[in-house]
Amino acid sequence: MISLVAGTRPNFMKVAPVWRALHARGIATRLIHTGQHFDAAMSDVFFRDLGIPEPDTRLHVGGGTHAEQTAAVLVGVEKELLAHRPRALVVVGDVTSTMAAALSAAKLGVPVVHVEAGLRSRDWTMPEEIHRVVTDRIADLLLTPSRDADENLAAEGVAAERVVFVGNVMIDSLHWARERPTDALARFGLEAQHYALVTLHRPANVDTREAMGAMLEALATIASRVPVLFPVHPRTVARAESFGLSGRLRTLAGLRVSEPLGYNDFTTLLASAQLVATDSGGIQEESTALGIPCLTLRESTERPVTVTEGTNVIVGMDGGAIAREVERIQSGQFKRGRAPEGWDGRAAERVAEAIERFLGGVPGARAAGVQGRPPVP
Repeated sequence: MISLVAGTRPNFMKVAPVWRALHARGIATRLIHTGQHFDAAMSDVFFRDLGIPEPDTRLHVGGGTHAEQTAAVLVGVEKELLAHRPRALVVVGDVTSTMAAALSAAKLGVPVVHVEAGLRSRDWTMPEEIHRVVTDRIADLLLTPSRDADENLAAEGVAAERVVFVGNVMIDSLHWARERPTDALARFGLEAQHYALVTLHRPANVDTREAMGAMLEALATIASRVPVLFPVHPRTVARAESFGLSGRLRTLAGLRVSEPLGYNDFTTLLASAQLVATDSGGIQEESTALGIPCLTLRESTERPVTVTEGTNVIVGMDGGAIAREVERIQSGQFKRGRAPEGWDGRAAERVAEAIERFLGGVPGARAAGVQGRPPVP
């Protein structure tokens, strides 16, 4: 039996195709939902949209500080693994639940498989960067979404036999959703190719009044040129209210704010947008796969392949750069990318194959307890 951990919205999109691929091979699974995203609009709707069953266990971690969430996941996952010891624990992505669940398994000697290993932003102000590096140190099998991730792990001294390139499982879920379009454009009164879609939630953009003020100015720059739909993350709503900026957020000319959307609704809107502006790594990937121009409102990305091969342009919160890129997009002069290697909708099949080979002793780095993990320098 294999246990899979998901805690947040982006985790569900990565776990779903892996769950389906394992079941197609007759491999029993347990699905653990940590509850890091506990709002129904951020979690429950995704199980329905992605065609996966209700979790076998919910840990109800909820909110709190990073330390509180980490501790709660550590305790909850440890209890789950002691009660239902799997042959391996699969973690995905780079959220708090990813790192904490991997650490729980490692302490119990349960082999850890990390899907989406090797990504690096080299920005240590991002909690996700810490999660990525720690999880990759702990993991026994590291499954990478792009060739630059292989290079990152090699540079960090990770043994090649622990690393398998599989491609991007997010794109598997994107294909799933594209086959299930919704009436989202009609419901929001939008015309294809005549609106921008925005998502913003990362701490660097919303956790201080200054940062959120800069974010609103960036949105104003975009909204003055093209209508903007902004499905607002609960984290962003809470921060706006605490800073006294919720009124400006909801009355900004040209900006329409909505509740969080289900995955099929969001994918339908993304596929028909003129452009997307985001601080989400997953949406950088999805927009590249769809050929939609993407403006990343951060100073760096852990997914550089979306810049070197895809449609992504990093603009930060520079109003001038944002305005220039929007005008370039509207004139049809935007960067036209291509889908990187392994972003073909079949990554989960390669994940399942790699896990089977790993559990069968190939590659040879299968851990017994913590043996086979390199020492921490």
